[in-house]
Order: sequence, then C-alpha cells, then structure tokens
Amino acid sequence: MTANQAGYEVTSFTDTYQIYELKEDATHSRVLICPERGGIVIGCQLQGQELLYLDRDTFIDPDANIRGGIPVLFPICGQLQNGAYEWDGVRYNMRNHGVARQASWDVEGQSTDNGASLTLSLESSAQTQAAYPFNFKLTFTYRLKDGKLSIEQAYSNLSETSMPVHAGFHPYFAIAEKNLTYRSNALQALDYNDNQVKPFAGPLDLNGLVESVALLDATTPEISFPFGDQQIKLSYSEVFGTTVIWSVEGKPFICVEPWTAPNEALNHKKGLVMVQPGQALEASFTIELKA
Repeated sequence: MTANQAGYEVTSFTDTYQIYELKEDATHSRVLICPERGGIVIGCQLQGQELLYLDRDTFIDPDANIRGGIPVLFPICGQLQNGAYEWDGVRYNMRNHGVARQASWDVEGQSTDNGASLTLSLESSAQTQAAYPFNFKLTFTYRLKDGKLSIEQAYSNLSETSMPVHAGFHPYFAIAEKNLTYRSNALQALDYNDNQVKPFAGPLDLNGLVESVALLDATTPEISFPFGDQQIKLSYSEVFGTTVIWSVEGKPFICVEPWTAPNEALNHKKGLVMVQPGQALEASFTIELKA
C-alpha cells in the first residue's frame, strides 16, 4: 500500500505487525506507526537522526507494555492509587496510562497532500467500558511535514453525560544522559519521589530518581532539551498543562511527556478536562529537531 506525492510517501509493511511509514525526502525524515499496538509511533527519524528509544522485545510481545516509542495515554496518564478510581459511586479498575495503548486502532486514511499523514481511530468497546464507562471515539492524524512530526487529536464524547479526559503522550527519547537542562518557563515542579513542590530553574538531574518530576506552571506550552549538539523541541496545545520528565537508571532514554493534568486526576479531579456530550476535545502535539 503506497501513496506518493511531491516528495512525500506513505507505505506499509509487515514486521510482526503491520507498520505504516511516513517519509519526507527533502528533510530525510521518516516516522513508523503501528496501529495494532495502541496506535504507537515506534520510530521518528527527523533530519536523518532517530530520536526515539525502543525496546524491541516489548514491542514484539503482544502482552507486554511497550517500553519505547510514543505510547498514547488515555483516559488517564500515570497510575491510580490501588489501580482504581470511583465515578458516580461506582469503583472501576484501570491499568497504568489507560486503555488506548493496549487497543488495536483502525486506519481511517492516509494522504500525501499536506505532508505525509496517517489517520487512525479508536472507539469504545465492551472491554474499554469495563474500565472507563463512556462511549468515545479518538481520531489521531500523524503528520510528517517540514521535518516535524505533528499528532493532531480529537477526543470525542459519544456518551449522554460529560466525559472526563486525562490524556497525554509518553515519548521515549534516545538520550543516555540523565542530567539535562530543560528550556521551559515553568517555575515549579512536583517531585513524585517525595511528593514535594520545588522551584524549577531548568537543570534537572534524574540520576538516582525512581519516580518522575512534573513541571506544573508553564505558561508557554513548549519545552526543549539537548539532543547531542542540537535540541529537541516539543510544542503542544495549552490543554497539556503538565509536563512529566522521567527515566530509568541504566537505560538510555529520557521521557518528556505532555499531560493534560497531574497524576491521579480521575481521583483528585484537579485539572481534569470534562468533554460535554456530542463535543470533542481537540489538541495537537509536535516534535521537531532544532540547531
């Protein structure tokens, strides 16, 4: 399956699962997406450089949580205390980071008219409703254009009641260094290692930390950090008001994650987005490599 126009190409091939590849010749960029494994991006090469870490064993194993790529987080980011939350007097159990990353997404279309793009969707099912009792449809368009990867999102509420959404992304960047300076205008960070809010000035050393650190109060929805002698820049819609930074000792990655609210939002309700019946939350997330 191939689409090609004006230096852009969309193709698909099989590598355990069906993989879609977006290519832009002029910038030597390519993006790999696997709809069956949660609509995940498993590769993002911009300007000839691969930005993402991927543990291939976890990708191949259909029962494993993928460590690497860009997992989609919905309808929660992070964890719930005891793996559960209560809504309208009913207790529900949900795995870390929600139901979308475990689901097989549908391919709705592909195009080379405005960059190379692939549109995927995920609709609620009996399986998702056991953990999240709402009717929904997610529609994501992954677009490679001008050397940037953009993910355009719509979170549609097909229920008759308002729907809580705590959404985000979990990019694993192929960076071994744990002590970096992040360019953000956030002034405060919540350290989940001791649950203390601390001043933030840019430098952040993840060495020895088990849990993540969340930037809380940035007024500009973007963050940049070193990637070799260049910078990775993330920009996103204002609804992503929390940026979580995390890594694992001894593993060559740093995760920089835009979330719509801090951890446990379905329980504490702080920053929780409510989408009204028949409406959709629309958002975008862009990754680029800058000199």
